[in-house]
Amino acid sequence: MSWALVPAAGSGRRFGGEVPKQYLHAAGKPLLEHALEALLSHPGVEGVVVALASDDARWPGWTSLQGKPVIACIGGGERADSVLAALHALPTRVAGDELLLVHDAARPNLQADDIGKLIDAATACTDGAILAAPVRDTLKRAGNDKRIARTESRDGLWRALTPQAFRRDLLLRALQSAEDDGVVATDEAMAVERLGLHPALVEGREDNLKVTTPADLALAEFLLGRASR
Repeated sequence: MSWALVPAAGSGRRFGGEVPKQYLHAAGKPLLEHALEALLSHPGVEGVVVALASDDARWPGWTSLQGKPVIACIGGGERADSVLAALHALPTRVAGDELLLVHDAARPNLQADDIGKLIDAATACTDGAILAAPVRDTLKRAGNDKRIARTESRDGLWRALTPQAFRRDLLLRALQSAEDDGVVATDEAMAVERLGLHPALVEGREDNLKVTTPADLALAEFLLGRASR
């Protein structure tokens, strides 16, 4: 069994508005609730730790969902700070070699088959694994004048998604090393890569989108609404 960690301390500044994006509603529920239910409905996930902002007044106080435990803790200013806080809030019975799934609070459309594929890949690879999608669009490098400087090759490029899965001891060591070196790891795989390791890439569904803009929220509403019919 695995535990999930969900960093949810962000203010959603890029989205705009007063409501942090994890609490925006789609298909009748906050994005965060959709994300938690997707994780906890999988038989391979035992429980979840959610890292919240210290002034979060919108957290509904869940202690369980889908019949499984939900633990809340206070996160930090950066994603890595929140994941570290969630790591320290895990029950002591969670062993050092147990897999942990780190998932974005604003990715509401996670599917069970992707969770299963990720767990299988991370179990087989000691360096961990992440859900990702191959880059399919043509990539352009911009100059300082916002004009095209050149076209970049997309060969071998993937977009990182979540969840990302690593063993507890490895994830703690990687994030602590990045923090000690003053490096802001934008995802967990980046921190693990700094140790010279190479997590596996698991092709995930393209509709596992992260809500960052109002257009993303509209698409999430459509996808979640279609799934509920």
